[in-house]
Amino acid sequence: MILSVGIIVNTDGSTRENKIRVAYFPNITHVVPIIGLERGTFANEIGNTITIQPILFDSGPQVIESIFAGSVDIAYVGPGPAINGFLKSEHHNVKILSGAASGGVSFIVHPDSKINSAEDFIGKRIAAPQIGNSQDISLRTYLSANGLKPAEKGGSVIVLNVPNSDIYTLFAKGDIDAAWVAEPTATLLVQKLNGTRLFDEIDMWPDQKFASVLLIVNEDYVNQHPEVIRKWLEAHQQTIDWINSNPEETRIIFNQFLKRELGKSLSDNLIDESLSKLQITSDPIVSSIETFAKRADSLGYLGRHGYSLDGIFFDINSNSQLQEVLIP
Repeated sequence: MILSVGIIVNTDGSTRENKIRVAYFPNITHVVPIIGLERGTFANEIGNTITIQPILFDSGPQVIESIFAGSVDIAYVGPGPAINGFLKSEHHNVKILSGAASGGVSFIVHPDSKINSAEDFIGKRIAAPQIGNSQDISLRTYLSANGLKPAEKGGSVIVLNVPNSDIYTLFAKGDIDAAWVAEPTATLLVQKLNGTRLFDEIDMWPDQKFASVLLIVNEDYVNQHPEVIRKWLEAHQQTIDWINSNPEETRIIFNQFLKRELGKSLSDNLIDESLSKLQITSDPIVSSIETFAKRADSLGYLGRHGYSLDGIFFDINSNSQLQEVLIP
């Protein structure tokens, strides 16, 4: 099964009044918005005077472009796109509100590729999603740490930046040797295509945790609709608590969502394994965001003039209606 969808974006510049447009992916790492929307938690908390417009994407950089275009108000993305959005937005008005997930990323080796360590990467074709997304940053950082370079930088490793759906197809055909991907694509490659999970990225991080999905917002929307954001954050935390207490029901709801939106579902075992690789948490794991920024900068993704993450987190103390909502 291939998990990918085309972008469904409202680009007509329609008013934000009485509406909140939320972007997320049809992936298990985005289980918080999926479950919260499917169970009606967000709608119940926000009330019937505000319309929630869900918008499905398949990459973080595309989400950021839609925020810049004014067609998305709030979104669930990885740290790479969140950092890029903050640094490149006008007045740095793309802010992190909360964490949503930690972990859930693995390096999967094709059954015919003899890769057992970094030494075996030479001459291999390795895939990751879009340039600048979190998995791409981690892969290229890993190469550098092991004295390797991608082919476009004069090195011996061919890095292919392609959507998860294409990664699955290329892996199935044997056209790539490995992939650095998030769930459930990682487990799909293992269970459906006999791939080997060489390592979980989380094992490379202090305390075995790093932000893999964050909740971000256009600050202009917060200033215009602070009560809506306050209620969204409350529903966000309620959903996290519910998911952590109800793994079986989470799996059922997630599969129903996939069946409706993509026309296919996943096996119970596959979803359970994918979920086991994740920690669903509102903790944004600040230190990991700082690390992602340093890595992205070293790769040349943040420009030539340095960067600062000062102000990347929305300051709830700047808005009295949000002060009662605790964001770790």
